[in-house]
Amino acid sequence: MSCRSPLTVKLITWSLPVSIRGRVGPEYTQVRVQESAGVQIEFYGAAGEVTGSCHILTVRGKRILLDCGMIQGGRDATERNRREFPFVPADIDAVVLSHAHIVHSGRLPLLVKRGFRGPIYTNAACGDLLPILWRDTADLGLREVERINRRREPDDPVATPLYELDDVERALKLVRALRYDTKYEPLTGVSLILRDAGHILGSSSVLLECSDEGVQRTIVFSGDLGQYDSPILLDPYPFEQADLVIMESTYGDRLHRDREATLAEFGEIIAAADASRGNLIIPAFAIGRSQEVLYLLGLHYDAWQLCDWQVFLDSPMAIEASEVYWKHVDRYDPEALRLRADFTSMPQLPNLSLCRTADESRAINRVRDHAIIIAGSGMCNGGRVLHHLKHNLPRAECHVVITGFQAPGTLGRALVDRLPAVRIHGELVHVSATVHTLGGLSAHGDQEDLLRWYGNFTTRPPVCLVHGELPQAQALRARLEARGGRAWIPEPGFVLDLATLTEKGVRSS
Repeated sequence: MSCRSPLTVKLITWSLPVSIRGRVGPEYTQVRVQESAGVQIEFYGAAGEVTGSCHILTVRGKRILLDCGMIQGGRDATERNRREFPFVPADIDAVVLSHAHIVHSGRLPLLVKRGFRGPIYTNAACGDLLPILWRDTADLGLREVERINRRREPDDPVATPLYELDDVERALKLVRALRYDTKYEPLTGVSLILRDAGHILGSSSVLLECSDEGVQRTIVFSGDLGQYDSPILLDPYPFEQADLVIMESTYGDRLHRDREATLAEFGEIIAAADASRGNLIIPAFAIGRSQEVLYLLGLHYDAWQLCDWQVFLDSPMAIEASEVYWKHVDRYDPEALRLRADFTSMPQLPNLSLCRTADESRAINRVRDHAIIIAGSGMCNGGRVLHHLKHNLPRAECHVVITGFQAPGTLGRALVDRLPAVRIHGELVHVSATVHTLGGLSAHGDQEDLLRWYGNFTTRPPVCLVHGELPQAQALRARLEARGGRAWIPEPGFVLDLATLTEKGVRSS
C-alpha cells in the first residue's frame, strides 16, 4: 500500500548522613554564615547523579543560583524534594536557568514558596515552556496528595503538595526572558551570555564573566548538551575561552548508536510491531522527545508504511509544547526550516490524533493493534503512559521503545533492565512485550559529543563534571585528563575557590 508523505552561600551545617541512592549524603540545615569576598562556586544538586540540578555562584557577596531542579528516581526522591534547601531562599539574588526540563527547573516554584523574590533569567523559548511544565507538575502533585489522603488512616498526617498553582504563578512573574547571544549584566560584577545548547528547544549553555577585587573569571556552564546533527535543533555553541567549565556527564561513558543506524532500527521496530499485529508504546518527554519522534514519523512516513497505523500523541503538555516549538523558528536548523516553510500551521501526520482529555486517552486502550502511542512521562514515573504500559506490557505482540535516559529507581529503568515484572499503580504487571532501547535518539550528547564540545576551548580549562552518575562522570574525567584537562567530580557541598581554582573541600559542621 502506498503512503503519501506529509512534510558563598548562607548556610550551613551538616547533620547525620542519610542514604542517597546507595550513597551516603548530607542532610542540610540552614545556618547563615558571615559574608565573604571572593568568587566561588558550590555544588548541591546533580552532584554524583543526573537529576536535581542546583549550583551556587558567589560574586561580591551576591548569590546566583544555576538551575533549581527536581530530584527524580529512587524511593526517597519525594522526601528529598521536600527537604529544606541547603541555603536560605530569600538570600539568593538571582537565578539563571539553563532550560525547562523539570530536573533543572522543577523546584523553582518551591524556591519562591519558601521566600525567593529575585529574577529568574532564561531565554524566551524556555520562558514559554515553563508555564506548561510547572502547571502540569503542580496539578500532578495535587492529584497525588488527593489520592494519598483518600487512603490515609485517621491517625496519619494529611498529605500536602510540594507546591500549588499559586506558587507557580508567582514564580512565572519572576521570569525574565533574555535573547540568545547577547550580553547582560544581571548583577554588579557579573555579566552573562546565553548560547544554544542543542538539547531541547530553549536549552542554553551559560557564559558568566565575574569580577571581584581584581579577580576576573570566566565560567561556562554547559547545561545539558545535545547531540550534533540532531533533528530540528541547532548544534551546541562552540565556546573558546573559560577559566572553569561546569559540564554535564550524563552519557560520559558511552557512545550512542549512529543516527542512520538508529533510524534504520526504528523502522525495523515498526515493521516488527506491524508483523506481530501489536501496539507500539513510546514513553516520551513532553518537551523535546515528543516533537522529535513526530518529526521523524512525518519524515519517514512512506518508508515506514505509517499509513497502516493510528498515531496518538496522548499528552496535553506535549501538544502545548509542540505549539511552542512551532513558534520559535529562530532556533531551527536548516532542514527543519525547509520543512516548516511548506506549512502554515503546526505540521501533523494525516493519521495523528491529539489526545487532550482523559476520555480520549482511555479510548486508546480499546485499540488492540497498529497504534503508535506517544505519551509521558519519559521515565515512566507518572502520567498517562502508565495506563498504556499496564494494558500492553503483558501482551507479547506489543513493543515498547525507550528513547532517552532512565534514572535509577524509575519504571523506565526497570524496563531497560528487562525485569520480568514491574509494579504500576501498586499492581504487579508481567512484561511480555518486547522492550527496545533506542539510544541514538537521546537528547543528550554521548561521550564523543561531550569531548567534541570541550575540544572547542583553545586551552584546556579545568572542569567540574555534574549531571551524571559516578561511573559516567569518572569515565569522562579519564578521557578529559588524557587530553591534558583537569576535572573534579563534585559531591554535594563541594566548594571551589575561583580566585585560585583550588578546592575549599566539602562544607562540614
